[in-house]
Amino acid sequence: MVPFMTQTDWMAVLRHALLPEFHFDKAFIGVLVAILGTTISPYLFFWQATMEAEAQLHKTQVVVDKRLIKEMGFDVDLGMLFSSIVMFFIILTAGSTLYAAGIHHIDTVAEAAEALRPVAGDGAYYLFAIGVIGTGFLAIPVLSGCLSYIVAETFGWQEGLDKKFHEAPAFYGVVIVSLVVGLGINYLGISPIQALLWSAILYGVTAPVLIGILLHIANNKAVMGSYTNGLWSNLLGGLALVLMTVAAGCLVYFTIST
Repeated sequence: MVPFMTQTDWMAVLRHALLPEFHFDKAFIGVLVAILGTTISPYLFFWQATMEAEAQLHKTQVVVDKRLIKEMGFDVDLGMLFSSIVMFFIILTAGSTLYAAGIHHIDTVAEAAEALRPVAGDGAYYLFAIGVIGTGFLAIPVLSGCLSYIVAETFGWQEGLDKKFHEAPAFYGVVIVSLVVGLGINYLGISPIQALLWSAILYGVTAPVLIGILLHIANNKAVMGSYTNGLWSNLLGGLALVLMTVAAGCLVYFTIST
């Protein structure tokens, strides 16, 4: 909504969206890796697979056929579409307000909230806070739950959000510890904006490894049977792997050389 309430040059937006400018320096590559990392986040691999598996867990008979695969694919495609649209407008909102006002570096939530001032005026901070709280209710269970699944599967513990605490104490213990650690970071004086940026960069650096593993598994007939990757899945997956590997490699190079 914000870009539509400001003097946004939509032709410039369209031009730069289709033909973006690239700058080969540490700052630009770092943000690029962060964007790629938030688009294809490693935790989503575990979360999506686990949720799909748990959805079938209580069925008396699980039939994996083309219809089920198509439904899963549609679910993922729709989620990626909407998340990409949201990300685009977040970037556009920040660019049309903060960047246009000369604010090129953000350290606090209050500074980020200024992007909503054209809509909410003096209530921008409160509107932003409501959005952060709402997002937190969605993100916190996913992030802490995903970590719990990873740790539980690594050590062979009982797992599952459908289980009660006494049935999977270690699983829920990881959830509790991760929440406490996340809450504690807030009191260590660490900039939440910088923490988000660096976690996204970490996602971008580690994601290529998992993409490579997934491509290997998805093309292994011993594992997938007749449901191995098709041509387009391999092409797009390979393109994502190459792009993210090159971006991460460039970031490592600039980090070491500067």
